[in-house]
Amino acid sequence: MTDFYQSGIITTLHQLGRPSLERLEGELLEHARTRPISLVLPALYSEFEGPAMPRIIEELTKVKYLHQIVLVLGRASDKEFEKARQFMAPIPYSVKIIHNDGKRVREIYETIKRNGLDPGEDGKGRSAWLAYGYVLAEGHSYAIVLHDCDIVTYSRQMLGRLCYPVVNPNLDYVFCKGFYSRVAGKMHGRVTRLLVTPLVRSLQFLRGEHRFLKFLDSFRYPLAGEFCMTTDMARVNRIPWDWGLEVGSLAEVYRNYSPRRVCQVDIAETYEHKHQALSAEDPEKGLMKMTVDICKSIFRTLASEGAVFSDGLFKSLAVTYLRQAEDTIMKYEADAAINGLEFDRHEEAKAVEAFTRAIGMAAQVFMENPMASPLIPNWNRVTSAIPGVLDMLRKAVDEDNR
Repeated sequence: MTDFYQSGIITTLHQLGRPSLERLEGELLEHARTRPISLVLPALYSEFEGPAMPRIIEELTKVKYLHQIVLVLGRASDKEFEKARQFMAPIPYSVKIIHNDGKRVREIYETIKRNGLDPGEDGKGRSAWLAYGYVLAEGHSYAIVLHDCDIVTYSRQMLGRLCYPVVNPNLDYVFCKGFYSRVAGKMHGRVTRLLVTPLVRSLQFLRGEHRFLKFLDSFRYPLAGEFCMTTDMARVNRIPWDWGLEVGSLAEVYRNYSPRRVCQVDIAETYEHKHQALSAEDPEKGLMKMTVDICKSIFRTLASEGAVFSDGLFKSLAVTYLRQAEDTIMKYEADAAINGLEFDRHEEAKAVEAFTRAIGMAAQVFMENPMASPLIPNWNRVTSAIPGVLDMLRKAVDEDNR
């Protein structure tokens, strides 16, 4: 929909009409001469065997404005690492693959642990953090752009639109988050639709207006995995290693930068990737694990801003959230009906019931240990503790890629 409406406390950049990709990439090529861009790709080897990665690689071969790609390969043997290098070989500019399970990178993790710092558990968050470290060590990039590797509808327009607001010197943004429609015959994005938005608005109702909640509610798709930022931000922001990665990262942006320098951009008319199972009975898997971690991240951020939580407040929150989410289901049912989309009200209600339980689990964990945090130390802290660590990382990655 052609839509120029602005809401919330960040800037929304819409897709108005059919903007020229050639014009966009031409401007990016010019801006990238003085503001080089590194693309970070956290990937599992299994994604090279699916339909998404071959398409992504094909699209990236046509991009001319990137300085380099840094791909962090997880859950891969040495043989699979070499195969991944072959997959990426058609790309005609610098590609560095970080072998996350390789001997040299494991030694970096061990060095960090020996110095009393916790690099977190294996996952997307730690992979992104390690890639940022390599980009900082290499020292030539102004901006870092990141997207997932399971996007089966990927086009290089997504990449260009993510980069443009941060790289264009005539704009003043340090962080740009992607958003897109999650509709393919039916509405997807259950965690955003039925958890994050109703939860944030319930907290606002109970606690009154809070600037972080307003910030979070300003994003159309806060759980999107696609964003662009300056390398300075990669140096100072801490990164969650758990499933609260996206919300926790936004909390760090909120903590360190003015919302005036934050924007979101419409990057795609259609977006399709692999979907997580709900796993309603197992809080350690699927969307339930994600939900618990997201809720803990929101509670921790509010507590760090001076919010006081109690058992009574969490009980009120569960009731308020349930009512808010049930009302939300009614809105989406009407939206689906007028657009002729499939809509299973029973499944939506089951998701809300599961999310209500997850809020209670997150509250219990938070009350038992409010200081627990899955945040990986930022690179300023790590380099202060281990002055030569970035050189060690750069040499390890370069050796693996010889």
